[in-house]
Amino acid sequence: MPKFSANLGFLWPDRSLLARIAAAAQAGFKAVELHWPYDIPASEVHIACAEHGVRLLALNTPLGDTAKGEFGLAVLEGRQKDFETSLDQAIDYARTAGASAIHVMAGVVPVADKPRARQVFAQNLALAAQKAADFKLLLEPINQRDKPGYFYSTLEEAASLIAEIGASNLKIMFDVYHVGVSQGDIFKRLEHHLPMIGHVQIAAVPSRAEPDEGEIAYPAVFAELDRLGYSGWVGCEYKPRGATDDGLSWVKTLGVSLEQQDSIWNE
Repeated sequence: MPKFSANLGFLWPDRSLLARIAAAAQAGFKAVELHWPYDIPASEVHIACAEHGVRLLALNTPLGDTAKGEFGLAVLEGRQKDFETSLDQAIDYARTAGASAIHVMAGVVPVADKPRARQVFAQNLALAAQKAADFKLLLEPINQRDKPGYFYSTLEEAASLIAEIGASNLKIMFDVYHVGVSQGDIFKRLEHHLPMIGHVQIAAVPSRAEPDEGEIAYPAVFAELDRLGYSGWVGCEYKPRGATDDGLSWVKTLGVSLEQQDSIWNE
C-alpha cells in the first residue's frame, strides 16, 4: 500500500501554513508537500515539521507576476535571469526547510511560441539540474482545462525533455488527476513512465475533490502502484468538498491507512 503525503496547498485552507502542518500530523500523515510557502520563513517550516514528526517532501518554484497571468517562469523567453533568481530562491528555501524535491513550474505561453519556449525550458532545466544537484526536480504536465495555455499537458512532453537533458535528478510528477483529464489510460502510462516517475499525486476526476468519487477507481490505482514496485510517496493534492478533516473519511472508504511506519522514508 502506498504511503500518503498531505499537500498543504489545498488541505486545511482555513488555517495558517504552520497550523496546516500540525493538522496533517494530527490526521496521521507522515509527510507534507507545499505549493508556494515563501511568505513564511523556511526555518519556521523546518521547526514545525520537526516538532510534529512529518517530513517535508517538496515545494514549487515561484510563479512570477501573477497579475500578468504568469504561472511559472521556466519557459518564458527573455526571463531566463528571472527564472534563475526564482530557482535560487526555491533551492535556498527547500534546503533550509528540509525539502528534498522542487517542482519546476513551466509557465503559460501562446501555442505559436511553444517551439522556442521548449528550447528555453530545456536550457533552464539543464541549469536547474546542475544548480540543484542534491534535489529531485519534478516536471508536472498540467491539463489545459484547469490552466489554459500552460506549456505542457502530456507525460510524453515531460519525458522527452528528461531524455534530452539526461540529468538523473529530473523526474516526472505523475499527477493522476491531470493525466486523467488530459490523457487517460492511467495504468499503461504508469507502467511506461515508471523509471522516470519521482512523485505521484491524486485527486478525483473530474472534480479534483477527495479520491473516493469520480471516474478513477483509486483502490485499483494503489494496487497497480504496488504491483509496479513504486516505493515513493503519493501526494493528496485534492480540493476538499468541505472541512478537510471530514473529507478524510475517504481513507476508510478506500481501505487505506495514513499511519505509515516511521522508518519508511525512501522516495
